[in-house]
Amino acid sequence: MAMNSLKDVYLDQLQDIYSACKQSLAVTTELGRAAKDQQLSEALIAGGQGISEGMDKIASLCSDHGIDPTGEHCKGMEGLVKEARSHALEEDFGDDDARDAMIITQYQRMCHYAIAGYGCLVAFANRLELDGDAAVLKTCLDQSYEGDRHMTDIAIKGGINEAAA
Repeated sequence: MAMNSLKDVYLDQLQDIYSACKQSLAVTTELGRAAKDQQLSEALIAGGQGISEGMDKIASLCSDHGIDPTGEHCKGMEGLVKEARSHALEEDFGDDDARDAMIITQYQRMCHYAIAGYGCLVAFANRLELDGDAAVLKTCLDQSYEGDRHMTDIAIKGGINEAAA
C-alpha cells in the first residue's frame, strides 16, 4: 500500500505495533520464567498480561478502521527479541542476579520501542482527530511507561543491580 497520507501512516503503524506486541509477548513470558527474583518474575508476568491487553485494544482499533491487525511484520521488534533471547536467555551466567539485571535491560529496550511506537500513534490519532483512538493509545502508552518505571524500581530499589555488582 502506498503511503499517501498521515492516515495511511497511522494505519500502517497500528499494524506494526500489533506485530511488535505479538513478538514481545512470547519473549516476555520466557524472561519471566528465567528470572530468579520473584518480584521481577511477577512483574514480567504482569507485563505479558499488559502486552496482551494492548494487543486486544489495537486489534479493536484495526477492526474499527477495516484493516487486519496482522498486516505488518515489525522488523525492529524482531531484532530486539533476538537480542533479548541472545543476551538474557541463551547467554551463560554464573550468577542469577547478573542474569536478572540483563533480563531487565532487555525488557526495558522492548518497552522503549513500544513507548516510541505508541507515542507516535497518539500524536497521529490526535492530528487526525481520532479522539477515541487517541484515548485508547494513550492508555497503552501510559501502561508502557509504567512498566518501564517499574523495572527501574526493581533494578534499583529492589536491589537486583546491587546484588549483581
